[in-house]
Amino acid sequence: MKFDLTVAVREEAGKGAARSMRRAGKIPAVLYGQGECLLLTVNPEELVKILKSHAGSTALISLTVNGAKSKPNRTALLRDYQVDPVTGAVLHADLFEISMSKPIRVKVPIKVIGGIPAGVKEGGVLHHNMRDVHLECLPAVLPDHIEIDASALTIGSGIHVKEIGAHEGVRFLDDADQMVVSVAAPMSDAKLEALLTSAAGTAGETEVMAKGKEVAGAEGTGAEPAKAGAAAPAGEAKGGEKKEAAAAPKAEKKEAEKKK
Repeated sequence: MKFDLTVAVREEAGKGAARSMRRAGKIPAVLYGQGECLLLTVNPEELVKILKSHAGSTALISLTVNGAKSKPNRTALLRDYQVDPVTGAVLHADLFEISMSKPIRVKVPIKVIGGIPAGVKEGGVLHHNMRDVHLECLPAVLPDHIEIDASALTIGSGIHVKEIGAHEGVRFLDDADQMVVSVAAPMSDAKLEALLTSAAGTAGETEVMAKGKEVAGAEGTGAEPAKAGAAAPAGEAKGGEKKEAAAAPKAEKKEAEKKK
């Protein structure tokens, strides 16, 4: 799907300039690729239309660049964008210029079709193992999404990347044996209870081990203060005995001199 977007070249850069642009009702953007980098301003309403009507990453955008010194008309992909977490307003956009004659590599969303799979009707659980696929193709044949018919899936079966239907001019880059979508058997109450019990036991053992390490660490530091009347360390006791032993001969010598 292709969209038209009019942008303008800007000279100012930095956070201050970006805030000024937003106050003026514009969004700062950058166009990368094809050997150059252009600073742009974008009309937020036009960009939001693209985001709401399409996944964004696979939308071919026909750019009209006002103020460009060369190539006023270009084709680009919306590579990334930032949104205010509080208001939801788009704050910044990154565009990537492409050539219609060169293959591109992009991630395309997966769309599961076919209604409720047979295995789900039997009580199974549908698992979306992959939400998108990585592929290579020319921009002209870039699909909006890849459809996966999961209606025939039974419990324990699935569809791998290698089993995706062929798309002309498209080459899938993901591992061919990677599971895209599958139907798993429902978990019984007994199995769920055993799993929860095992998880609780593991958590308890981890807590006991952590406490044991804390106690061992405290004993290893020897940081506990000595109690009153406690025996002095062995090294100090031996040192005191040596001093007393050395002082005894001197006292006997003085006593002998007095008698003389």
